[in-house]
Amino acid sequence: MKDIVEILKSINAIVTDDHFVYTSGMHGSVYVRKDMLYPHTETTSEVCMMFAEKFKETDIDVVVGPSIGGIILSQWTAYHLTKLKGKEILGVFTEKDENNNQLFKREYDKLVSGKKVLILEDLTTTGGSVKKVVESVRMAGGDVQAVCVMINRNPEEVTSETVGAPLSQLGIFPAEAYPASNCPLCKKRIPINIKVGHGKKFLEKTH
Repeated sequence: MKDIVEILKSINAIVTDDHFVYTSGMHGSVYVRKDMLYPHTETTSEVCMMFAEKFKETDIDVVVGPSIGGIILSQWTAYHLTKLKGKEILGVFTEKDENNNQLFKREYDKLVSGKKVLILEDLTTTGGSVKKVVESVRMAGGDVQAVCVMINRNPEEVTSETVGAPLSQLGIFPAEAYPASNCPLCKKRIPINIKVGHGKKFLEKTH
């Protein structure tokens, strides 16, 4: 099986040796640009085949992912699982509400009720989003068989225990993150990247 980190590097979805501001506001030298994957449909299909191969022996009826990236992963993986298993596997998704919960809309909860579910996520740093998907699947009456993320950036803290279901990943790409007040990159006066990540917003707030 190909290495997921190498696949992402080949399409410039992993950028290293720079100064980034993450969604959380923390700073670091590595950025995983997961959204760079999705325009490459063949590569996206290949990655989702990796998910499908990993769970082809697991009893699954529905694949669920959080919007937006998780929609694409759940669709392609359900497609490949359907081919591998010879039965239709559905692909659905949750959506954020105003409180950042991950909820089923469009009556997708009815498609999850009483079904065996695989939950997918593209990237996890805290595990918060995927934990909310686990909770929503269970609230809808679904049986969570497994959770799998494409890249786990924080394997020490994002575990089966913290997300509340059996967790695995296609790859691990740990990245240190520092608060802005104690960032060694800032201390070295390394310029913040304003094109990738949230550097531009950070600089607008602090200058």
